[in-house]
Formats: sequence, C-alpha cells, structure tokens
Amino acid sequence: MAELRVSLADEFATQTARLRELTELNADTGDPGEAHTRAALVVAARRGVEQVADALRRIDEGGYGVCERCERAIPVQRLEVVPYARFCVPCQEKSAG
Repeated sequence: MAELRVSLADEFATQTARLRELTELNADTGDPGEAHTRAALVVAARRGVEQVADALRRIDEGGYGVCERCERAIPVQRLEVVPYARFCVPCQEKSAG
C-alpha cells in the first residue's frame, strides 16, 4: 500500500505539472485543430488530477482498494496497473457496457 501511495503522489505531481503547463500555453496559432487538441489535453490532464486526488482521498479515508460497486477488494495487480481504480474488473466491465 505504501508503494501505491507513493506512486499516486508521484502521478499527482506529474499530472498537476502537466495541467499547469497546458493551461499556461496560450499561444494561439490560428489553427483550430491545434486549439482543439490543446483543449482535449487540458481536459485529460484535469481528469487525471481528479482521479489521482480521489484515490489519495480514499487512502486517507480507508476506502482505497475496495470496489465502489460490489465492495470487494480490488486485486493489487489491478491497482498496480490502474492505481486510481474505483471498481474491480467485473464491475468496471458492467458499468462500461
């Protein structure tokens, strides 16, 4: 668990720095495609920051690693791949379908 917390904290710092860089880039090249891409990157970075912050909150509150749907433990292997996972794989598949 300590390693996952460190990984999440590192990911939070990375995502926050990325978001800061993207929001500071205000150079308008006049290319609508580039502006659209930049906006999509900002949205993705914000989502990443929110997901990681939520996972860190769950660690602090003792709910990290527990599926929010079925309340079973999320396998450590899944958390190593997706450290901000809120659902076990079966529940994630149900919510995506």
